[in-house]
Amino acid sequence: MGPVIIESNLLEKPTSRLQDVGFFVLGASSMIISMKPEATTEQIEHVCEKIRSYGYIPHPIYGETRTVIGAVGSGNNRAALQALEGAPGVESVVAIRQPFKLVGRELKPQKSTIRVGEVVLGSHQFVVIAGPCSVESREQIVATARAVRAAGATILRGGAYKPRTSPYDFQGLEEEGLKLLAEARETTGMRVCTEVMTPEQVELVERYTDILQVGARNMQNFALLKRLGKAAKPVLLKRGLSATIKEFLMSAEYIVSQGNPQVILCERGIRTFETMTRNTLDIAAVPLLNEISHLPVVVDPSHATGKRSLVAPMAKAAVAAGADGLIVEVHPNPEEAWSDGAQSLTFQEFELVMEGVKKYLPLEQKHL
Repeated sequence: MGPVIIESNLLEKPTSRLQDVGFFVLGASSMIISMKPEATTEQIEHVCEKIRSYGYIPHPIYGETRTVIGAVGSGNNRAALQALEGAPGVESVVAIRQPFKLVGRELKPQKSTIRVGEVVLGSHQFVVIAGPCSVESREQIVATARAVRAAGATILRGGAYKPRTSPYDFQGLEEEGLKLLAEARETTGMRVCTEVMTPEQVELVERYTDILQVGARNMQNFALLKRLGKAAKPVLLKRGLSATIKEFLMSAEYIVSQGNPQVILCERGIRTFETMTRNTLDIAAVPLLNEISHLPVVVDPSHATGKRSLVAPMAKAAVAAGADGLIVEVHPNPEEAWSDGAQSLTFQEFELVMEGVKKYLPLEQKHL
């Protein structure tokens, strides 16, 4: 079964398109019915009808060599589902063990790829997202976009809405910041990633951006996650400050279960007892996420460490651990940044980081 490539510009009606590939809510009693490679369309439809008659919802995933059907429901008719093993064309029936059904590899063993313009996350392409923590001015964001693109980044990041611990800190330029990001995209051709904080903001932010980012503080903002599940754009989901891997994937499940499978997982460090760094980069989370989930995984070494001197070694570690990309903070003059200056790289520092990363990519069969 080959990977599902989802082009963000084609998902104008995500729910109807997702019905074709079988991404839907899987309940506690979910089962996987694997059809034989030679199973006919009639046999697949027969199994789907049987699943419906038992009170479950069938969601087929059509692969290159076989079809897999997810039987969805919270009922207690598992014995009937198990008996489908004797139906014509059925190879096996097994239960999905993990609570995260749609984002796990049990139902979809192959890695998912997400296309954003010419960029493909989850492929052999290593994707670097770079830019300032906050959009401050036209000159700042356009200059940064040009500099990071020249160094090898393909997606521009920048915050128009900023969740800050203190209510007195800079909160972002809001829609004006979104307009400046769109202008930088028009000027440089880079795609744009920016944060959305509330369900009410999604429609506006989606109008200007290419990737909708969920910050660590909002990882379990379930109303926001549900709304993003109805969006037509990819979502970059950051791991919460104290979230377990299971909780992280269940948040991704919220988005996918609402009809949007375009989720990119971001490991950005977790809060531990250590005080010498802003957070602790859980680098082991990268291969673990790759093992149990089919979603692309990127690493944020800027927030994970809080120190620009640590960004380069952690970026290399991310490549070695199997990450699909990086998201890095870069600013024309970090000393004057309105937010997160201590962890932001200068243009020259970012160039050096990219030079170091490029040396590691061939070892992982990846390229920029």
